[in-house]
Amino acid sequence: MALAAVMNHMPLGLIAGNGRFPFLALEGARRLGHALTVVAILDETSPALEAAAAAGPRPADFHWVSLGQLGRCIKILQEAGVTRAVMAGQVKHTKLFSGIIPDLTALKMLSRVKTKNTDALISAVADVLSDHGIELENSTTFLHPLLARPGVVTRRPATEREQGDLEFGYQMADAIAGLDVGQTIVVKDRAVVAVEAMEGTDAVIARAGRLAGPGTCVVKVAKPEQDMRFDVPVVGLPTLSAMQDAGATVLSIDAERTLVLDGDKLYAEADACGVTIVGRGRGSS
Repeated sequence: MALAAVMNHMPLGLIAGNGRFPFLALEGARRLGHALTVVAILDETSPALEAAAAAGPRPADFHWVSLGQLGRCIKILQEAGVTRAVMAGQVKHTKLFSGIIPDLTALKMLSRVKTKNTDALISAVADVLSDHGIELENSTTFLHPLLARPGVVTRRPATEREQGDLEFGYQMADAIAGLDVGQTIVVKDRAVVAVEAMEGTDAVIARAGRLAGPGTCVVKVAKPEQDMRFDVPVVGLPTLSAMQDAGATVLSIDAERTLVLDGDKLYAEADACGVTIVGRGRGSS
């Protein structure tokens, strides 16, 4: 039986970051009838999520916490009887290293972490939640229809030059993702123009446009050992808008491991502006 079916009607926690991802997870969980408790992060989660959670015949229990309040997050979920939770939406990576006032639970968690990269930090949070009886589930549990499909999903296929850039880019992007540096690189003429670090996908696309002009290819990959509970690659209409501004012509994403938040609307918009989108299969290199 599918996980979503097993969890149906069980109390569920939604730990919400920024972007549209939490809204979609909220809608998906509601469709399955879950009693939801939402924990939203101040200065990250959109205030509109609180209104969305309050809407409908079965409003979700909603709470705001600061980024360092891990103990408060756990207490909220435990008091709601939550033993399963989904983490949806990102936290700006730069905020993981500045402006946090950790509570005692977060301080203990940080003392366990040997490196302060994103994977290590969020994995440590998942371990602490588990220690308190709350298991994180696959963050795409309710959003399988929005996972990227394999193959060329737009009308225009990549040109021979673009395909060469993609093949070159996959090797570089996989290596960088494996080091947990970033998930996106931008390539032109088999040269790496820009590498994502903490600034995010849209910013690295814009930087590549300034450096190399039009004709770049954007390669966004999942990590080699991608933990689907958190930090899943995400693209949407803002990604396409950033590409148009930079003159990028191709976007490659990993099939079945990347969320396409705007679904078919993204592909239709890409067709309208002549951008190629490719879903790289797991066996591709």
